[in-house]
Amino acid sequence: MESASQDINLNSPNKGLLSDAMTDVPVDSAASARTLAPEGLTLAEEEELRSELAKVEEEIGTLRQVLAAKERHCGELKRRLGLTPLDGLKQNLSKSWHDVQVSNAYVKTSEKLGEWNDKVTQSDLYLSASSTLEDWNEKITQSEAYKKTQETLSQAGQKTSAALSNVGSVISRKLGDMRNSATFKSFEDRVGTIKSRVVGSRENSTDGLHSPSGAGDKPPQDNAPF
Repeated sequence: MESASQDINLNSPNKGLLSDAMTDVPVDSAASARTLAPEGLTLAEEEELRSELAKVEEEIGTLRQVLAAKERHCGELKRRLGLTPLDGLKQNLSKSWHDVQVSNAYVKTSEKLGEWNDKVTQSDLYLSASSTLEDWNEKITQSEAYKKTQETLSQAGQKTSAALSNVGSVISRKLGDMRNSATFKSFEDRVGTIKSRVVGSRENSTDGLHSPSGAGDKPPQDNAPF
């Protein structure tokens, strides 16, 4: 208040008006606002409601703490049991789907769909459309174009099988001709000659190692001293 009074110009002609206006301002506007009760409530009722609101908010905070502790305990039990979040999601989805299936809305919707299906399948329009489609199918399968296409596909399959069989026969015949050719026989004779030579040289070397005279072919070493 001292700083405010120092800012006032004492020589101003309106100095009295300013002081009068300051005296009209309430000292504590917040306190006066709290004293004003809502419309239709007395001060006692307002205080009672505020007290009850404080208690409810306190209970909500306590319940949140208890819920957080329960969730931590539940997570620990799931971890010890080896249950993953995916298992919990599957279980929740299964439970939700089961709840949907047993709900009144789902049952009523299923019944309505069944009734609509019966009405549609028994209607004249549906029966007429079904008979028309059957007639078209019979006409198509009995048409000359369909029969010719079916015969063409059948002949193409038979020709493909015959061609593959002919290819196998040609390959077998070619292999037989090659085996009976002079070039193949000459090659076979050469291979047999080389094989007999290798086998004969092995037998000769083996006989030389096991013969008793093999050791006498070498002249005895002279072990006389110098």
